[in-house]
Amino acid sequence: MIPRYQRALIVGAGSGLSASLARLFAGEGMRVGLAARDVGKLDALAAETGAAIHACDACRPAEVEALFARLELALGGHPDVVVYNASGRLRGPLVDLDPAAVERALAVTAFGGFLVAQAAARRMLPARHGALLFTGASASLKGFAGSSPFAMGKFALRGLSESLARELQPQGIHVAHFVIDGAIRNPARGGEPPDAPDSTLDPDAIARAYRDLLRQDRSAWTSEVALRPWVERF
Repeated sequence: MIPRYQRALIVGAGSGLSASLARLFAGEGMRVGLAARDVGKLDALAAETGAAIHACDACRPAEVEALFARLELALGGHPDVVVYNASGRLRGPLVDLDPAAVERALAVTAFGGFLVAQAAARRMLPARHGALLFTGASASLKGFAGSSPFAMGKFALRGLSESLARELQPQGIHVAHFVIDGAIRNPARGGEPPDAPDSTLDPDAIARAYRDLLRQDRSAWTSEVALRPWVERF
């Protein structure tokens, strides 16, 4: 059986992948909600897609609960697709990192994912229907020098997704983690490097992979997808 989804929430929305997801979901006839700490940057996207927007710090339980309560009213019901796209990036040598900044980065990347998933699952479980999708990165699989906070957070988010897949999928909730193994193309930053065509991932193509996963028959659900440019050597 292929589930049908009606309402989507994207947490950590911005101008990149999340914008492509919002456009695609809206084009598929879904009602869309967008959440970010700075919602001013979402006005144009909301106007384009008809999305409801709500300011939310995903690391704060009360704000996450307020987000879901508001979107149930704005979307005519709770979101049955929730994408966690937020992450905290912090780079630098281990000995120079500020512990408070590391704590915040971990909270945004991983703890926020837990809070959003918990709030979503509480609403999805009674109907035994929904999808929780987590956006990972190369750092979900391998830690790079000078990027330990990002690796810790993304490893934790992947672990959360794996655990929830085993817990929630038998109850009708499709849980999946996406490893975005490469840089996402950004026209505002010049697009593709002239000496390396096709070396970045097209955000619209990534969004279609999320959409295709939602169309899977539940007899053959995917719990993790790795996406990388076709020219990548690995």
